[in-house]
This record gives sequence, C-alpha cells and structure tokens, in this order.
Amino acid sequence: MAREYTLDTGATPRELQINYAAELNAQQYEAVTSPPGPVLVIAGAGSGKTRTLTYRVSYLIEHGVPAERILLLTFTNKAASEMMRRVADLLGNDLGQLWGGTFHSIGNRVLRRHIERLGYRRDFTIMDREDATDLIKACLDESPIDVTATRFPKADVAAEIFSMALNTGHTIPETLAAFYDHFSHLGDELDLLLKAYEARKQRDNVLDFDDLLSLWLKLLKTDKEVREHQQMRFRYILVDEYQDTNTLQGELIDILAATHKNVMVVGDDSQSIYSWRGANFKNILEFPKRYENAQVYKIETNYRSTPEILELANAVIARNTAQYPKRLVSAAKSGPKPALVVCDDAEIQSHFVAQRTLELRDEGIPLNEMAVLYRSHFHAMELQFALTKRNIPFHITSGLRFQEQAHVKDLAAFLKLIHNPQDELAFKRIVRMLRGIGGKSADKLWQAFQQELRGKLVTITETVPEAPAPEVVEETQAVAEDSGDPDWSVEDDPPTSTTRLAFEEPQGLARTLQACAKVVPKKAQVDFANLSTVFAQMDDPIHQGKPAGLLSCAMEGFYEDYLKETYTNYRSRQEDLTQLINMAHQFQTASQFLTELALVGAEPEDNRGAEASRDDERLRLLTIHQAKGLEYSVVFVIMLAEGLFPAARSMTTPENLEEERRLFYVAVTRARRELYLSYPIMRLSQGMPKMQTPSQFVQEMQKDLVEEWKLNVPRSYSY
Repeated sequence: MAREYTLDTGATPRELQINYAAELNAQQYEAVTSPPGPVLVIAGAGSGKTRTLTYRVSYLIEHGVPAERILLLTFTNKAASEMMRRVADLLGNDLGQLWGGTFHSIGNRVLRRHIERLGYRRDFTIMDREDATDLIKACLDESPIDVTATRFPKADVAAEIFSMALNTGHTIPETLAAFYDHFSHLGDELDLLLKAYEARKQRDNVLDFDDLLSLWLKLLKTDKEVREHQQMRFRYILVDEYQDTNTLQGELIDILAATHKNVMVVGDDSQSIYSWRGANFKNILEFPKRYENAQVYKIETNYRSTPEILELANAVIARNTAQYPKRLVSAAKSGPKPALVVCDDAEIQSHFVAQRTLELRDEGIPLNEMAVLYRSHFHAMELQFALTKRNIPFHITSGLRFQEQAHVKDLAAFLKLIHNPQDELAFKRIVRMLRGIGGKSADKLWQAFQQELRGKLVTITETVPEAPAPEVVEETQAVAEDSGDPDWSVEDDPPTSTTRLAFEEPQGLARTLQACAKVVPKKAQVDFANLSTVFAQMDDPIHQGKPAGLLSCAMEGFYEDYLKETYTNYRSRQEDLTQLINMAHQFQTASQFLTELALVGAEPEDNRGAEASRDDERLRLLTIHQAKGLEYSVVFVIMLAEGLFPAARSMTTPENLEEERRLFYVAVTRARRELYLSYPIMRLSQGMPKMQTPSQFVQEMQKDLVEEWKLNVPRSYSY
C-alpha cells in the first residue's frame, strides 16, 4: 500500500462568502449542500425553488467547481438570466463562462461548434414558426398529396404534429393515435411530408426550433468524440422545472450526466400539468429508478399561502396515487378559510365575482392583486360580459377577449353575412377559409358577388323582443320549480322594431354565391360548392332566423372540419364555439346577438369607468395553465362543475384524471390570502337549462376545510 504524504503549500482553506445555514431553511440547506451524485429536489409550490437552485450554483463555485463546468438548464432565458444574476450578486463574480440557458439556447451553442459532423454548415439559419410553416407549405405544394380530397391538415398543424412526434419520441402514426386521432388515416402522407421537409431543411441549411434539440441529441448518440467531450465538460448539471421536461429533453440530460452522474433536477411532481404538449411525467416520477443511489430531498415550507389554503391544497393532492408524498407547511399568518360559493347559474357566478372584487378593492386590495382562474377559455365568457357591463377593468392573459378570438370571429362571420349580405369583411373572412383563396381571389369574388347582388335585396322589418327567448324562460322556470325555488321572475320589456336588407327570394344568398362559382380558383371549387350548400341549409325556414340554429348549421356543415385541419387545439376551440351557440339560444334574432357581441367588444381593454376610477389596475383573467408560476393575494376559481373541471375529455383514464387534480392543486396554490371556489348549479346546454353536478374535486373536499357561502339573490333578478 502506498504511503500518504501531505504537502504543506502554505495555502489556507478558502473562507466561504455565504453563510448557507443562516440564509436557507433546513430543507433548502440540505438540498443545496448535498454531496455529489444524482439528486432530485421536490420543491413544493411557493417553497423557494429558484432560491435553492441559485444557492446550489453558488455553493458549487465556492467549493472549487469552475463555472464553465456547470450546465444550468431552464425553460426560459429569463429564468436562466435571473438565476445567474442572483449568483453573481451573491459571489460578486462575473459568471460569463457558466453554461446557462434554455435547452434550445444551449443546443444552439453546441451545434454551432459541431453541426458539420451532421452534414450542415455552421452558418445555419434558425427558422421561426412562420418560416417553418412556409417551408412545410412549399413541400406540400410539391408533393403528390391531394390536400382537398383528404382534408389534409394545414401546414402549421402539420408542423405541430412533427414537433410532438419529435419531442415525445413517437412515430408519426403513434403521435396521431395519441394526440390527433382525427388525422390517423393520414399517417403515410404525413410521413412522406416529414421526409420531404427534413430533406429540404438540410438542402437549404436551415433548422427549426425542434432541430436544436433533436440534432444535439443525434450528435450525442452518433458521435463518440462529441459525446465524451460534452460529458467531461459538464461535471455538474442542474435542471429547473424538471416535471415539465419531455422525452427528448429527459434523454439529453441522461446522456450528458452519464459520466459524472452529478445531476440535480428540481421540480414539483404535483405541478406536472403539460402532458398535452408533450411533457413526460415519468421523467420526474422514475428519476430514482434511472439513477442508482439517487438522493431525494423535499422542500415543503411554503412562503406564499396561508395555513388554511395549504390545508385544502394538501387534502386535494393527497388523493393522487402517482406522486412523491409531501405536506406543505405555511410560513404565513393565518387567514380566512377558502370560500365555497354555490351559484344559481353562470350569470349569477359572474355577478358574484364582479361584486366581490369591487368589495375587496374597497378594502385596499388592488385589482391587479386579484385573479380569476378557469380550466378553459370559454368558462370566462359570461364573466367578461358582466365585468364589462360593470366597467370593471380586466386583463386577459391570452391577450384576446372571448369574442375577439379567431375561431369565434370566424363563426360569427356566417351569421353576419346572413344578417347583412353587404358585409364585405364577413364575406372575405369566410371565403379566405377555403384552400386556394387568398387576398386577391377574395377581392375578385367579392366584386362578382356585388354584381350578382344587384336588385336582389329588399328592406324588411324585424321585431326585436327585449326578453329572453320564450323556451328559455319556460324551461328556466320549470327547472327552478323542480329545484324547490319557484320564485323566479322574468322582466318583460316591450319589443322594438328594426329594418335591414334581406334577399327577397328564398335561398337568395346560396344562389348568389353559386352564381359566382365561375371566378372561384379551381383548387377551391369543391369547398366553395360546399359553402354554398351550407348557406342554403342556413336559409331553411326551420331555423326561423334564430342565431343558435344558424350558428349550429354553419358549425356542423362547414366550420367543424375547418377547425380540425387548421388548429391543433381544435377541441378546446370547439368547446368555445359550443358555448357561443349556448349563449346565442338566449337571443331570438341575429341582430340581438351580434349587437351584444359588438357592444362588449367595443369596450377598450383598459377601460376605466366609474367603478374603477380610483385605480389603474386591472383584474387578471387567465387559465390555470397560464397561471402556473404566478401568485395573487386573492384568487377566484370558477366553473367547478363536473364535465367542466375536470374537463370531460380528460376523464378517460386515471392518469388524465390525476393530471386534472394536479391542475386544481396549481389553481389553489396561486392564492396568498383569500381563495374563492365557485360553481353554477344550472347552465344552458343547447339552449335549455341543465342542472350541474359539482366537480369531483368539490365533492372530495372535507367540509371543515372550506366555508360555504350562500348567495342571497333578489327575486327580481332577470335570467
């Protein structure tokens, strides 16, 4: 055995700049100072995940790990920059040599050094989404695929399918079966298109966003020299939001960490809510299986929410079976119990939210410290109307109000053209949905339509009742009586009259469109003929000019197919339009309905009416997915009814239901001080009131964890 001999170099041990034990809580400290090796940190909501990662990087550098040997992977450049800035502030050092950024930005750096090994030049261009879509479109135009005959997905949808396949590690047929089953019959054609797209990218020396990861992975798998160089370079790997990684990203991490095994992944399995965009929940759940002797640390002290909110959150997530058990403990002062508010219908729910936000603002809570969260965009439709009518300023995170979304405007255009055949914008919006018709073709069609329109329109008078549709009133009162609440009243207002231009002859619009067929491009002739048929069906006396029937006809005859081939998230957009049609059942004429949409849309987003004159803040409206990572003093979670949340389409498997429960957990843990949970007991479905069942998540709640609120609604309330 060799004899050990220690040299005296005169050096003294380096004193640490940071007192880690003093600046971190016990659980954070244990994770930050963990020994080398694979580490999984389960950082609960509001527990200081960013602080833990930041101090871990500082700890490694203070213990002699060169910054250039550390790889920090995040999901946003902002997150990486913020972490490195904090480390620099802690240590007073320039961390320019630390490899920190998103997976894609790091992939770009690697490929700029080594991509020639894959047959590309280093001066490759990265295409944005629009450029990638245009290139796929060009490949589609050159292919033998008959897009009209097969109802082939549009180029941007094909791009989404290719991206999903790449990031999940699935073949095109597997991807279609799992995520796009309405295109399952097109597996061979999409495979052919993908091959043409890949060849075209290499020929033109361009990459799309996904190539920055897939080609990086290909390098690591096929080039031993590059793989070993990368593995030796990155002695320590840290990954943020690990629960959101997909299969491709998980494989990248595993290969890079194969030599040193010094990988720390930080995340929260209870906030894994993105399977629909390719995130692989198994990455975080099976980390200990993939890494022998992996250490698992839990950070459970929550610095955001009150104990009462966390008690509910803990009870909610405890019902999931696939998870790392944890129990969040609050570091905040006690507050009120979460409120469970049962509302007669969606309109009453909207009035409650509007009134309560104004009361809370009067108590000193700014509007921008309050948020309304919902499972799907269409859940907030009635609320947007109620807030607008009360002049309460609000901001929608998506940037678009319900009636401003493309698919809502598309379907409304059919109603507008029926109501006013001289509506040029509606006409052009509709015909541009047809393959082969662009701006110039739409202009020519409009000119031909105007020529054919001459002498065919007459002035008609319409009676516009102010009361709701009679069948809605009758059914509403019947449901109310059945529920033991017979004292509903409906305010009757005298009808008014209005005039408009309409076709004198039956089927006038459809016949006029058919007369324009001679100027329709050949590629669009089949779809144009179908469009004319749809307008003929809309003119059927059975609809009696009622907006709900007309919209349903346009949806079933034309727009539903257009949705499927145009949007990857067509199901959620379909739900929006179903709700639009439900709303239309409350109106007897297209004029009434279109006027209501226009009046709400005319209100500026930053409107500061009488109700909001004392501040410049706006109430936040956003889906729960958009709210992840955010927090508010007050949170309202609305539409907690079965089939709405959890969403009906997400209840097909136990795995999907558990993800829905994680989504509810995310919603609950956004609140700092006050939490309001609400659901309507009645909602319109196909124009008729329907009793709602409380969400499964509401039924699971322990009664002592919430305070039930009973709303007193004045009996003069008009439905």
